[in-house]
Amino acid sequence: MYRFLLSRQWVIVTLVGLVLIPVMIKLGYWQFHRHEHKVAQNQLIASSLAARPVPVTELTAVGRELPRHDMWRTVTATGTYDTAHEVVVRQRTAADEQSIGYYVLTPLVLGNGDAVLVNRGWISAGNDLTTFPDVPAAPKGKVTVTGRMMADETTAFSGIKDTRGLPARQVMLINSKEQAKRVGRPMLGGYIEQTAPEPSGGTPEPVPEPDHDSIGPHMAYAIQWWLFAAAVPVGWVVLVRRERRDRAAAAAKEAEEAEEAEEAEEAEAPREAASAPDAQADGQTADSAGAGETEAAGDAATPATAGP
Repeated sequence: MYRFLLSRQWVIVTLVGLVLIPVMIKLGYWQFHRHEHKVAQNQLIASSLAARPVPVTELTAVGRELPRHDMWRTVTATGTYDTAHEVVVRQRTAADEQSIGYYVLTPLVLGNGDAVLVNRGWISAGNDLTTFPDVPAAPKGKVTVTGRMMADETTAFSGIKDTRGLPARQVMLINSKEQAKRVGRPMLGGYIEQTAPEPSGGTPEPVPEPDHDSIGPHMAYAIQWWLFAAAVPVGWVVLVRRERRDRAAAAAKEAEEAEEAEEAEEAEAPREAASAPDAQADGQTADSAGAGETEAAGDAATPATAGP
């Protein structure tokens, strides 16, 4: 009844289904882990933003990589801006998430001579991307900056390609080690995303607070993958039953046609048998008639006996 499952077509279908099930389950867990990571990150951002501000030197030091648990912590730094070594970071999005421009990155020299990078905010790119843009001037003299502590950007972490050969004072990534080489001054690891004081005239535009409310669609995607995995064996059973039903219907139709053909043959046999005696009778009649004619002819041919 189910011998068709051994056919080449059904063996391939079954093997494909057996491969798809674990793949879909794994994809579901991948999305589930992304959901867990997003939830954990939202909790980290919320707790970091709610923590009391601390001096920047409590969280980082020269050449130090910022630990993940210190990301988004509010820090303060006091010093003077080194505008001579100011750079802009290309291909950055404004708060509207549509406009493309630059981040303004300025070293802040601390009292001990070390420096920390400060992302002062976003400006429009303008029409000429080959020259250094018009950047709103940084405050002169000693200033105290408040902002969110961020880790150095790398290609692996951010996905941004570190393009070489850019115009002067333009970079792709915010990286304290690279800027320390360029500036020639010891620089604290990571950088500050400035939130205060607010810039005069509203530019550079402050970088908005990271979203820590949305959890994204990852959990929904995980459930979808698991439903797909469950649907594979169900679909296989449905297809097998349909194939079995179609084959049974085809076999029944074949048997019915064979039975009808047999009945037709049986119905034809009596007619052939009935026509055979008629043909025999016709032959006998023809023989009798022929014999009569022969006898009559013989009588006619007998000569009359001559008288004496």
